[in-house]
Amino acid sequence: MKSILFALRVSDLERSLTFYTTVGYVELSKIPLDDGATLVWLRLPDETSVSLELVHRPADGPVEVRGFEHFAIEVESLSAAVDRLTAAGLSPGEPVAHGPDGPKTAWLVDPDGYRFELVEWPPGGIPLGN
Repeated sequence: MKSILFALRVSDLERSLTFYTTVGYVELSKIPLDDGATLVWLRLPDETSVSLELVHRPADGPVEVRGFEHFAIEVESLSAAVDRLTAAGLSPGEPVAHGPDGPKTAWLVDPDGYRFELVEWPPGGIPLGN
């Protein structure tokens, strides 16, 4: 088994598409549904297939984010990612180093309030416990 994608319901599809393409996602497909809803499949440039689905259901009203903690995106250089996103008009949080051998992280919030974490792993990769 493997994870394929995660889906986020969004209030304003164009606003969310602008946000996620600014982050770096590439739109793969837009799928209109019979009930007026639209699905949009996205992926990051280094990914080989869809990894994020935006679900727009106008009839359901605005999104209320409840119970969702966050998702994470790995970046090669956190400082470069934060600088690029800030220059593009987004507002990532200040980078934080988690110890001398730990990851560096910063937070970003999308237009509906979904939080995600930008992560730069230390040299040697992801520190996995036993």
